[in-house]
Amino acid sequence: MRIGVLAKAAGVSVPTIRYYESIGLLSAPARQGGQRVYASEDVKALSLIRHCRDLGFSLDEISDILASVQRRSPCSDTKSFAEQHLRSIRRKIAELRSLEATVAALVSGCETTCCGSAAPDCVILQPSQACCR
Repeated sequence: MRIGVLAKAAGVSVPTIRYYESIGLLSAPARQGGQRVYASEDVKALSLIRHCRDLGFSLDEISDILASVQRRSPCSDTKSFAEQHLRSIRRKIAELRSLEATVAALVSGCETTCCGSAAPDCVILQPSQACCR
């Protein structure tokens, strides 16, 4: 199949396919008459890449996952990738919760102390505030 058909079948754009090929995430296809010719395995690979992207895996992590699939590694390897990714997600959530508390405190401080002051005097813009450290 040609690249446009592959893109439609996998739900990605043609430039995305070319990008994945350029970074080695997707193998370069055979060529026929100067045009790329793809197989059904390429649809499967792209679908897996898209699924992993939807789950928030980085391209490097997806590369490791694809290599694991190609080696026919045990499911426990995939589980390890997912556990590692889950830890990363949980760290990000904790960081975002901390950031949320900081910004909420700044907004509250602004409401109680600024009351129409000039923007440069706003508590939100003061890096020395205790809640920002």
